[in-house]
Amino acid sequence: MKIYHYVNLLFLFVIAQAISQEIGPQINFKTTTIDYGTIENNSNGERIFIFSNTGNAPLIIKNVKSSCGCTVPKKPKGPIAPGESNEIIVLYDTNRRGPFRKTITITTNVKVNPVLALKIKGIVLPKS
Repeated sequence: MKIYHYVNLLFLFVIAQAISQEIGPQINFKTTTIDYGTIENNSNGERIFIFSNTGNAPLIIKNVKSSCGCTVPKKPKGPIAPGESNEIIVLYDTNRRGPFRKTITITTNVKVNPVLALKIKGIVLPKS
């Protein structure tokens, strides 16, 4: 009889975990990597990551930070309602020549996997 109760408790725990993962905000990016390709020195370094809240609760972008000072990310203000889209703007300093690979770390209020990594990469040509 005790085993039966333990099995029931385990089953309820598994079901509760599955249900809790389906509730709340969810973030879905169109792409998590932007390739600048080969660009001219001092050219426009702004790129945009577009995302949607595919969950059923408001999504909050708590923090956005880059792996170095040459990349400046900008997060949206306020919560993103379910079904809505928004963007994270990234500005890379194209005065630096050569290949680059940078990571932008996003911290959200998503219950499962609240931290995401976005990537930018490319090559900046030397000054002509």
